[in-house]
Amino acid sequence: MIIRRAEQKDIDGILKLLRQVLEIHAKIRPDLFVSGTTKYSEEQLKEMFLDDARPVFVAAGESDEVLGYAFCVFQEQPATPYMNQFKTLYIDDLCVDQNVRGQHIGKSLFEYVKGFAKEAGCYDITLNVWTGNDSARTFYENMGMFAKETQMEFIL
Repeated sequence: MIIRRAEQKDIDGILKLLRQVLEIHAKIRPDLFVSGTTKYSEEQLKEMFLDDARPVFVAAGESDEVLGYAFCVFQEQPATPYMNQFKTLYIDDLCVDQNVRGQHIGKSLFEYVKGFAKEAGCYDITLNVWTGNDSARTFYENMGMFAKETQMEFIL
């Protein structure tokens, strides 16, 4: 397995995984997520792959098939009177194909992203996990992540 920047040839494999992730979210929050869809379109993926501010990485198998991905976004916190300036790498989405989970592909992707963020001068890595996605929360905690803040909701 190798981890590399996503390319156009990866689009079908990434779309397959985007569908898997969307279904997890649709089961947790059917009030918000539309089953049978994906977060990004083919056109959006093509644009993202060219955007260095939004790097996308894939874990590719021996036949160059997409086993997993990590969508990332650089974010900047400007200096303010009450906060220091810093750069964050936000993981917008990380997924491993459900057929190959348990083979440490997710850990390899996360470690790769961690090294990438460090080289890019980031202070931290952040991400969001939906309440109810306990396996994702456990995975990220095992990677050393911890809750930074809690977003709360009141449904009207």
